[in-house]
Amino acid sequence: MLRILVLHGPNLNLLGSREESIYGTETLEMIDSSLHKLSGELGVELVIHQSNLEGELVNWVQEARHGYHGIIINPAAYTHTSVAIRDALAAVNLPTVEVHLSNIYRREEFRQHSYVSGVALGQIAGFGPSGYRLALRGLYEYITDTGAKGSPGSHRAAPK
Repeated sequence: MLRILVLHGPNLNLLGSREESIYGTETLEMIDSSLHKLSGELGVELVIHQSNLEGELVNWVQEARHGYHGIIINPAAYTHTSVAIRDALAAVNLPTVEVHLSNIYRREEFRQHSYVSGVALGQIAGFGPSGYRLALRGLYEYITDTGAKGSPGSHRAAPK
């Protein structure tokens, strides 16, 4: 069975009440529930974590090299600041999809740079909560099409 790690970065625990005009009204629990529903349909095991702490996210990324086939990550504010998360993703070298609820390229200038995108297989931005489901479907198809599902951690992402 495919195992995919889903990581939510800082302040995403406040979804549903945080800047609703930008992030909508769906809570993180609702997003996670929809991901679990889709993962059941696809036959994928998901492990989902949220943290406001950069080091915790880095630790989970590093741990993913053992037993996971891919990563979906919304680094949130760390997108624009965290070389540590970028380096951890590069080190584990698993296919990774970066997700953003809003279109970061239509927002403030400082939000328009992603340290993660250079080591990600792809990026989905601007589709709200459905971006996570798009990421899961895309990552699932990528992994199964490349034949990587048989050996967790053995598949390597696209060149950096």
